[in-house]
Amino acid sequence: MAETNEYTPPKVWTWNKDSGGRFANINRPIAGPTQEKELQVGKHPLQLYSLATPNGVKVTVMLEELLAKGHTGAEYDAWIIPINVGEQFTSGFVKVNPNSKIPALLDRTNPEKPTRVFESGAILLYLAEKFGEFVPADPAKRAECYSWLLWQMGSGPFLGGGFGHFYAYAPTKIEYAIDRYAMEVKRQLHVLDLHLAENEYVAGDEYTIADMAIWPWYGALVKGALYEAAEFLSVHEYENVHRWTEQIAARPAAKRGRAVNRAWGDASGQLIERHDASDFDKLTLD
Repeated sequence: MAETNEYTPPKVWTWNKDSGGRFANINRPIAGPTQEKELQVGKHPLQLYSLATPNGVKVTVMLEELLAKGHTGAEYDAWIIPINVGEQFTSGFVKVNPNSKIPALLDRTNPEKPTRVFESGAILLYLAEKFGEFVPADPAKRAECYSWLLWQMGSGPFLGGGFGHFYAYAPTKIEYAIDRYAMEVKRQLHVLDLHLAENEYVAGDEYTIADMAIWPWYGALVKGALYEAAEFLSVHEYENVHRWTEQIAARPAAKRGRAVNRAWGDASGQLIERHDASDFDKLTLD
């Protein structure tokens, strides 16, 4: 059905706090903290402040994969940041990420001079460089890895903030907006599907940070775990994406990473906070 109410933007936009939508209570056009509250700090050098959204899962999968490879220095504390109640706007969190988005990492290897890293792609690159893993040594393959990593960073907002918002969260269903973003998301899935028809993993024959970045978004989408939109987007069409998704989902480290900081879904897959490898055996909600 065509839109019947045409909107004419005013000369100067003003903030309407009652704009509606699922996340209207935390959306605002200004930055900075709204409350004074320090972040908790655990025993490990790496302190992660996150939530098991697709962007958060990228980093916990990377950390669990590093530990699976024997990098004991990748042990970490994962503290949950419930973004639905605005915990990302506390003074402590804003110090680690001035953009107030999860995930955020604080590397306290040198407690006198901790290193903050924010933006999920930056965290993946930082950890890959720190531990020398999951980025190809060959220059051409490394360029392919970086290209696909940044493909996800650039494409993801069309899927989440674009399609996901207007299809699942907006207070009003707008045909034009849903059609516009559905078309783009299906184009992205086709790009990925064509590429994976000729490659085992995103960057070629090696499992890399590019897979870890793309899988939590597009893998979840084709499995029907994002926005309840699998039928709407006909995700069954993307057979190569499904093959790749299942291949990564079978990795034990990916399974663990997906559970960290998760507070919804099946109880056996929820580990609200993670402070030790043994937490997976004793602290999941089942």
